[in-house]
Amino acid sequence: MFKECLKYNIVPFIIEDNLQMFYYRGLKEWKNEKGYLRDTCLTAQDKYKAYLDYFRIAYDK
Repeated sequence: MFKECLKYNIVPFIIEDNLQMFYYRGLKEWKNEKGYLRDTCLTAQDKYKAYLDYFRIAYDK
């Protein structure tokens, strides 16, 4: 998924340990609640953006 994000000029994300259970739940409940997985990935993306900001690496906002 990381590579696909880069391919399409989307800020990538990494599911870290603190979000792992939310990610798995989002995958499991995808048919019933699509927003849960999306929100988990967006939370992880925000964390990655914070890293990019810290190292002053430009990205499309």
